[in-house]
Amino acid sequence: MKPLTPVTPGAKVVLGVAFFVVFFAVWSIATFGGFVQKTFLADPLAMLRSGWVLLAEMGFAKDVGMTVFRVVGGFVIAAVIALPLGVAMGAYKPIEAFFEPFVSFARYLPASAFIPLLILWAGIGEAQKLAVIFIGSFFSLVLMISVSVGNTRRDLVEAAYTLGSSDASLVRRVLVPGAAPEIAEILRTVLGWAWTYVIVAELIGASSGIGHMITDSQALLATDQIIFGIIVIGLIGLVSDFAFKWGNRQLFPWAQIGR
Repeated sequence: MKPLTPVTPGAKVVLGVAFFVVFFAVWSIATFGGFVQKTFLADPLAMLRSGWVLLAEMGFAKDVGMTVFRVVGGFVIAAVIALPLGVAMGAYKPIEAFFEPFVSFARYLPASAFIPLLILWAGIGEAQKLAVIFIGSFFSLVLMISVSVGNTRRDLVEAAYTLGSSDASLVRRVLVPGAAPEIAEILRTVLGWAWTYVIVAELIGASSGIGHMITDSQALLATDQIIFGIIVIGLIGLVSDFAFKWGNRQLFPWAQIGR
């Protein structure tokens, strides 16, 4: 191995699968070998049996669908507003000076701390859960997008002005296209964060969703169901992450060199 040297696609798949094999092997040894009590950690087979019961008999698929809807809905709302604001902040320094202090301040506020207020303002319906995801995603998106746009290579900016570009054309044809691959990666990263916020939102005042199922299972000490819910979240996140990566490779193939 050499630092920063990429591996072949085949080796990347093998190494990624190998980690999960080792993980499940250690989990199986710890549980089937009696090193950990099943009350605290269910074994893989018990987890799979409970998962099947949840899906086949307890309507867990609906919970999964509701959670996905909340994540996508809150994240899309945040992205639609954050993209133009972040681009404007990165392109125009007066706009950045006006918004950046508040955005930096709000970025450190935990979204979970707003849940009591959001329940008071919006009740325990979908609006409250979408708002939690929005708050958790929006401010980080704005700041990261503005930094990405502001880091556009200055030689490209100077070349555009030399060729007679206007300010609006510079933003539209240089700054945004130049930052687009990094913005796509930012969206992929923050979408992963959105999953943490939706589970927190569903732990309080929810009647459906994966987080709601986990809360009910915790009251029954059903660690097999809790682990299954966590694994489902991870699998959905992994699929969405691969989908984002595939889309980024199709849209911005030049940005993948060396990765």
